[in-house]
Formats: sequence, structure tokens, C-alpha cells
Amino acid sequence: MGDLLFGVPGLVVQERANPSQDPRLTIRGFGARSAFGVRGVRVLRDGIPLSLPDGQTPIDWLEMESVESLDVVRGTAAALYGNAAGGVVDVRSKDPVAAPIAADVRWWSGGGVMRTTATLSAAQPRPASDATALPLVRDAGSLLTLTRTNGDGARQWSRIDATHAFARAFARVGHTRLEVQGTSYDAQRAENTGALTAAELSRDPTLPDSLNITKRSRKAVKHQQLALIASHGSDARSVHASVFAATRTLDNPLPFAIVAVDRATTGASLRFTARTARTPWPLRITLGVDAQRQDDSRLNYENCADFVGANPVTRCPVIGAERGAIRLDQRELVRGIGGYARAEVELPHGVFMSAAARRDQVAFDVTDRFTTTTNPDDSGERTLSATTPMLGVVWRARPAFSVFANWTSAFETPTITELTNQDNGAAGLNIALAPQRTRTVESGVQALIHSRLKLDVAAFRATVQDELVPFDVPNSPGRRAFRNAGQTSRTGLETSLLAALPLVDVGASYTRSHFRFDRYVVGTANFAGKPIPGIPAHMSQLWTTARAKGAFATIEATLSSKMTANDAATITAAGYSVWALRAGYAGPGGWTRLGLEPTVGIDNLFDRRFATSVVVNATRNRYFEPALARRAFLSVRVTGRP
Repeated sequence: MGDLLFGVPGLVVQERANPSQDPRLTIRGFGARSAFGVRGVRVLRDGIPLSLPDGQTPIDWLEMESVESLDVVRGTAAALYGNAAGGVVDVRSKDPVAAPIAADVRWWSGGGVMRTTATLSAAQPRPASDATALPLVRDAGSLLTLTRTNGDGARQWSRIDATHAFARAFARVGHTRLEVQGTSYDAQRAENTGALTAAELSRDPTLPDSLNITKRSRKAVKHQQLALIASHGSDARSVHASVFAATRTLDNPLPFAIVAVDRATTGASLRFTARTARTPWPLRITLGVDAQRQDDSRLNYENCADFVGANPVTRCPVIGAERGAIRLDQRELVRGIGGYARAEVELPHGVFMSAAARRDQVAFDVTDRFTTTTNPDDSGERTLSATTPMLGVVWRARPAFSVFANWTSAFETPTITELTNQDNGAAGLNIALAPQRTRTVESGVQALIHSRLKLDVAAFRATVQDELVPFDVPNSPGRRAFRNAGQTSRTGLETSLLAALPLVDVGASYTRSHFRFDRYVVGTANFAGKPIPGIPAHMSQLWTTARAKGAFATIEATLSSKMTANDAATITAAGYSVWALRAGYAGPGGWTRLGLEPTVGIDNLFDRRFATSVVVNATRNRYFEPALARRAFLSVRVTGRP
């Protein structure tokens, strides 16, 4: 994901060199609190939400080899997307090759990991333009991608063994386009290497957290999803509908417990769009509704991996068994529903205006199934709701120069995991934890200069009430709880410049993030004025690619300032600059209709030792998640069709 999103200002992808942890994805600081998965950023694939109704997004099952592109909405977008839309990433799947059948095989190896991908696709050629000759079923295609990833990983205790499968098939039947998608992910083992202390990071960034080895911290996941997508109509009037269902099983030994989750999710959406020119100015109206349901069965066991006693104890009643006594047994049900409306109007003199509003309701229901005379029933319910409006205007001063301004809002509920991970260890829901609410104003310009230079500049200010802040629970390694800060403010500047020159493409992006706590008191400590941890104040990415006769060479650089790792700003991860090189060839091979594309590269060219991300408010001084050491890789891709 970091490769596809490289150079997007305002967005940071923090790879953790840890196969048990998803990359941390942040947009304008939203998502920085994530301990696993993605928070605060809504993620979709071809319009189907990967994000759960509570705002949590596990992306380990997102198979990147079948992805064509990623569309990013920088800024609060809850008026259209709902809960946890501090930003949006919409993943677009690859289309099949325009041929009756085509194959694509890619092999990649580097940093102790090997990945092999095979793709098979087929597409029906488009019929003649004569409408009378069009068949009932047309524009059909299908694609199947299988990916196998395995290896010991770049750090100690970071072995991974996983298989992805993604398939899609689509066709146009009359005026309706139908598509079915299926995904299967099976990670038999993904070891959790953990975070490091500053001394360990300096000595050897490949070291693991020794407690994670003692407790054999890792995860095993199985995830399956099936989705149906339909769209009907024309540019003047259209209806789009989708339904999906998924299951997920997780076995996750952690230092404080073994977490086992069985999950079932379902969802549906319906959207209607109409355009009309009968009004004084061209107008487009969009109405939509989304619904999701998440049903988790959660069990926590004592982790007895390190138990060395000769006789059973209450905590570990079976000698030699990793799973000990049950600590928690509960059903967690989350239901979310949201409806929205949007109007867009084209005014004279190149002015476009849009307004939207959405109403969301997210209900949490926990049933405690582990009750005894000494362990009371901690069942509970909470319903959180919000209305999120937005207003935007764009002035197209010239065909290739636009000025825009937006006022947007968002809300973000705590996830079910955050609501149930209470610092006192109790089951049930944390009734004191509130959702965070955001208001943002932004403005900027976009320009295309001489058809070769693209400029994008945006400035914004966001005010967040009750920002969700994570912290490690003292004396409970690996266990996180959450609290609310009273108010935070975020002021930022995002710029990017792209130049398409003969034989060479050049690009640069820069992000300035001034994010602060305005009101935040914990006990006797007042953190007002301190920076929000986990976010660098300055980040820039630079790249250039040269091409000639099928060959290419790319240089990339990422420069980041330091970032704090705790609320008091007393722990800091140093800034860094890291370089990467790639070179390869994409052209015909030695056989008819066969393509051969070898690529070689080096990441972290100068072998810098730095933390690409931090564990906010960690205990045991384990704040730092190291970047990959210098890594050489080789990729070979072979494409072919009859």
C-alpha cells in the first residue's frame, strides 16, 4: 500500500516491518492512534466497505497484487461515507486484459520474504457501436489472482505464511452492469515481533520484543468475503446497489492474553443519482443509504506459553496447553446505518457548489457470557449518533486552474475493541469513552501548467472534540486502553508538484502538520500545548523516473522530521531521510505475445536505523517500531496471451 500511495501529501503510510500488524495509515493525523488495522480512515474496495461499522479496518486481507489504483479523499468526508471518515481510501481493482484469455505471473523476493502471484483474466471484446447489433450480454470479463507469501521476515520473530485469492466477474445485461467479487485470505502464521526500546533500536533494529517470543505472540487469520454489485441507468439517472457478507476467524496470542474472535459481517448500500438541466443551472442530486452489521464472538484465555510449573494451577489448568483458563467470553454486536443526501450545482462563470448531509447511528451491544457468583454480568448497550454536514465550492477560473474551499465535518466512534479494552480489566463497555467529532475548513488551488506541470496546494484547520487517545495499561504488557482528550486543533499545509518531461517524470510532495492538544488533563498532568504524538511535523517525498526503450530507473526519497511518542512529548523518535532505487525493463520477451519484466531495487539504500512509526504512550519504554534495514529485492514478471 505504501508503494501505491507514495507522494500523496497529507497521507502517511507507516510500514512496521511486522507481519502481525497492518501498516498504520494516517490522513491529516486521523489514524495515528491505531495499534492494529486502520482507524479514522474509511477504506473501500470498488465501493464495498472494508471498514467495519465501528470504524475498524483490518487490511491484512487486502490483496494488493490485484489493485490497479487507490483514490484518496484528504479531509473529513463523513457527510458521504459515515463513521470514521477522517479521510477515505477507495481501492480500485484491476480490469482483465482485453483478450479472450491472458496470464500474468510475478515472483518477488527480498528482505527474507518471497511472494508469488499468478493472475488469469478473460474479457469479451466490445461489440460494434451499432446499437441494433448489441447482444443482451456484453462487456463481460473476469479476473482471478492467487498470491502466496512466505518467509522468515526482515526481523527476528517475524515469519509469515499466507495465501490470498481474489476473483471478480462482471457483465452488462441490457442497461444493467452486474459484478460479483470474492476474496479469501488464509494466514496460517504471522509472528508479532513487537516494538523496541531506543537502545535496542540503536543496537540492532532486527531485534524482537523478547516478551513476545516468550509468550509466542502471533496471529492466525482466515477471512472470506463475497460481494454483489449492480448499477443501472445512464448519466441522467442511475441506481447503484451492493450487498456483501464476510466471515473472519482470528487466533491472536498476545503477552497479556490469547484473543480468539469469530466474526460475521454483512452490509448493503443503495444510491440514486439524477441529473437535470430543467433548473436554471445544471443540478445533480444524490440520495443514499448504507447499513452494516458486525457480530463478534470473543474469548480471551490466559497465555500459558511461558508456564514452567510441574503441576496445574488455576491460571494454567492443563500442563503443556498454550491456552489457559478463560478470562473473558462475550458476544459483541455492532450495527450501523446511515442515510445521506447531496446536491451539486453548476453556476455561471465556472463556479460549482455542493452541499451534503448525513445522519448515522451506530449501536453497540455486548452480552457477557462469563458470569459467576464472583464475576458479575457486565453486559451493556450504547448507541452513538451524529449528523455530519458539508459545504464546498470550486471556481474554475481557467480551464486548467481551479480554486476551492470546503467546510466539512466528521465523527468517529470508538471501535468495539476500544470500548471493551478497559484499563481496569472489566468486561462490557466503557461508558465513559465518547466519540470524537471534527470540524474542518480548507482551501486550495489546483493547476495544470503547459500540460506538463501539475500543482496541488491545500491548507486546512480542523478542531476535534474528545479526540480518542491510546495508552498502554500499566503492568499489562501488550494491552491498550483509550481515553478522550478535551480538544485538539490541527493546522496543515499540503503541496505536490508533478512534472511530465520528455523521457523523465519528476515529482515532489510536502506536508506540514501543526497538531496540538488544546485541552487535555490526565490526573494532575496537563498536556495542553503538547503535540499530538505519532505524527511528524514535516514530511516530504521526492521521486524521479527516467524511461528509454522499455527500460526505466527510479529514485525515491522520504524525508521526515522527528515525532513525539507520548502525550507529554518527553519521548521522541528522530527524524530521518531514506532513499530507494529501482531499475528494470518492461518490453517484449523472446516469444510471441510474451512479455518479460525484470526489476531490481534497493530499499533504505544507506541502511538508516530509524523508527517509521511509534507505539503511542507505550509501557516498558517500547515506543519504537523500526523501519526495514537495507533490503535488495528482485522481481520478475511474465505476461502472456495466445
